[in-house]
Amino acid sequence: MLYDKNCVQTIRVDTPSARYDVIAGNGLIATLASRIRRVIGRLPRRVFVVTSPEIWALWSETFGASFTEPPIVLFLPAGEKHKTMAIVEKLLRQMIAAGGDRGSLLIAFGGGIVGDVGGFVAAIFMRGIPCFQVPTTFLSQVDSSVGGKTGVNLPEGKNLVGSFHHPRAVFADIGVLGTLPDRELRSGLMESIKAGIIRDRTLLRFMEEHAGEILRRDPRALERVIAASIRIKADVVNKDERESGLRMILNFGHTIGHAIEQATRYKMLLHGEAVGWGMIAALYIAHRRDMITTSQAERMESVIYLYGPLPPLKLRAARLVAATGADKKNVGGVRRFVLPIGIGDAGVVEDVTPAELEAAAKFMLNRAADKHPESRPAARNQPAQSSDQPIVIASSGR
Repeated sequence: MLYDKNCVQTIRVDTPSARYDVIAGNGLIATLASRIRRVIGRLPRRVFVVTSPEIWALWSETFGASFTEPPIVLFLPAGEKHKTMAIVEKLLRQMIAAGGDRGSLLIAFGGGIVGDVGGFVAAIFMRGIPCFQVPTTFLSQVDSSVGGKTGVNLPEGKNLVGSFHHPRAVFADIGVLGTLPDRELRSGLMESIKAGIIRDRTLLRFMEEHAGEILRRDPRALERVIAASIRIKADVVNKDERESGLRMILNFGHTIGHAIEQATRYKMLLHGEAVGWGMIAALYIAHRRDMITTSQAERMESVIYLYGPLPPLKLRAARLVAATGADKKNVGGVRRFVLPIGIGDAGVVEDVTPAELEAAAKFMLNRAADKHPESRPAARNQPAQSSDQPIVIASSGR
């Protein structure tokens, strides 16, 4: 196992509409039923589990060990392409067929997609039933399981349909990370890099200086990153539950990241990988606006690459700019964009122009071509700049 079994940390989420604990530790799945009973009392007649076939194959025996009556398992196929309204309707109808009612309980047991879809199903079934999040990937443990944001995608964009539906508790069993593929771990770590850039320079420095231990899954190193990331997310959610202001900074890297996912039809990159490229583009804009220095931009970009490799991109900048128009942060036609202010702080700007976005997208695509020369676009595109050069590809006269 990755962690000492006696190591359990509890982080409180305290918002105007919900109060609950995020519990991180080892062996939580094996004692899940008793932990749920401590929160809500007696278990209801119908307990549903939304999970993926792959996760259930690995952990079903451990998961079910603490339940007197086995829960009803509903399977959600793996992959972002299944995060749709059609899948939601299918799950809802399965719950009705199995006798689900207003007193039922739903447990989302899996990665971020399972958490988003399962939470949304719980939010709308019988106008809302209690939900518990049991995240099984690094990304879902440090980010998506906390804060109550649920939803699914439309062809026009990501997470355009959803609801705020806080879980009654989050149980992040860090022992399950032992079966997590390396690529999934690296993808999840992009969200921790994001957290450090926007809120905690100490976390970013730790990830910069201890990348080897973190990627080798050293228990103490991983524990520090996980706990710090959850605390950052919880602190922001506590201050801004409904994403009316501060909480928007958690979307750093996501505007172009979501556009990449949409443009590649959610088939080519993991979420954290798309966010990694999105952060590269956002750093370019922030530097051009003098919000960060050249050394800060290069340092943050280097930390992102430490946790790569990021996959190649075969896209056109104009297509990515068009895709950002469907971003759910945009209000009244105003394109909102999260940019770092130095290291450890960030803000939301509303005046990023299409020209700035296109320049940032071209810079990012050039960086991708540097990292993956075999996927370099045809020569008619502007030449790629070596990743060893400063982050600026066109002088602004400073």
